[in-house]
Amino acid sequence: MDTAISSRTGSGFPLPSADLESLGFRHQQIERLEALIQRHIAEGRYPGCQIALARHGKLALYKSFGQAATGPAARPAGDDTLWLLYSNTKVVTAVALWVLAERGLFSFADRIADHVPAFAKNAKGNITVLQTISHQAGFPNAVVGRDAWADHKRLREVVCDFPLEWSPGSRVHYHGQSAHWTLGVLIEAVTGRDFRDVVRETVTEPLGLSRELYVGLPESEHGRAVDMHEPLPDGKGMRPLADNNAADWRKSGAPGAAGYGTARAMAALYQMMLQGGELAGTRLVSPRLLQYAIRNHTGDRVDEFMGMPMHRGLGPHLRGTTENIRGLGAFASPRAFGHGGVGSSYCWGDPDSGVSFAYITNNRVPDPWHSQRLDQVANLVHTAIV
Repeated sequence: MDTAISSRTGSGFPLPSADLESLGFRHQQIERLEALIQRHIAEGRYPGCQIALARHGKLALYKSFGQAATGPAARPAGDDTLWLLYSNTKVVTAVALWVLAERGLFSFADRIADHVPAFAKNAKGNITVLQTISHQAGFPNAVVGRDAWADHKRLREVVCDFPLEWSPGSRVHYHGQSAHWTLGVLIEAVTGRDFRDVVRETVTEPLGLSRELYVGLPESEHGRAVDMHEPLPDGKGMRPLADNNAADWRKSGAPGAAGYGTARAMAALYQMMLQGGELAGTRLVSPRLLQYAIRNHTGDRVDEFMGMPMHRGLGPHLRGTTENIRGLGAFASPRAFGHGGVGSSYCWGDPDSGVSFAYITNNRVPDPWHSQRLDQVANLVHTAIV
């Protein structure tokens, strides 16, 4: 089952609708993309999917496929469904940090310990905000347990106790959640507010996305959230992923992994970046800030977790000109930027064409198939652009 909402948007959504042709997309390539997604669902690769495609401040396509939940409580995916964003959440949190930095609350060159003095424990005193957000901080394997998700005093203690694994700045190695839990603590230190409230007040509410993009999902919205799945151990079929379907995970707003949103909300967020920090007449940040944040801060250094250069910015990463890059597609412009969610999704923007795209599914599929399908999906969109 699939539902299409390609010719209209809900009342008040910041991107007005337009048809594919008027925005310069080859309809045939988009049809191939939709057929690919339908084939994936028929093959049992994932229960459901949602995509959104935008250009020059307008929404060209918004479409849902398959099931948001399976089993006795099965329900179809639709335009109101909220998808677990996994590490796409890192970009939402980064945008909040951009806003706070532009307001002068901190500098990316600051040390975390300048604002959270106890973070200096375990030889972490010289780690900068820039090193942390660009995956160079030196504690990629540190863990925040469930006991600290809702207790932010405990969260601060756990983050400050993180052990250092290697010298900050000496390596690039993806920090799955540890860096962004640290950045959540930083947000609370410089604002005196719960980081989830800060993200809402600085990003989602000003952009008109408050019902479509969450870092910290209110219990009243849990009925809209997808159930995440994982492959069965034998690779034949899938099962619900209990930990990521639990209420405490959804509420936690883990700032690097537990955001929820619609594909069109993510496409709109990237449109804001492509339009110099402004969306539907609301300016969030300046063009100069964006030039600083969305640039390659790690060069062609290999991300040791990814096994390839990732060209890290302060939130998104960039395509660059290396042979391979995760998620953005082989055919992408070198200036294209975006981020993914583990085994499930990718969202990106292309400054050369003004196109943003979001692709989100609800099964956490491992590599090599995951990366292969992301490249295929992204390339179908890139080759649709004229």
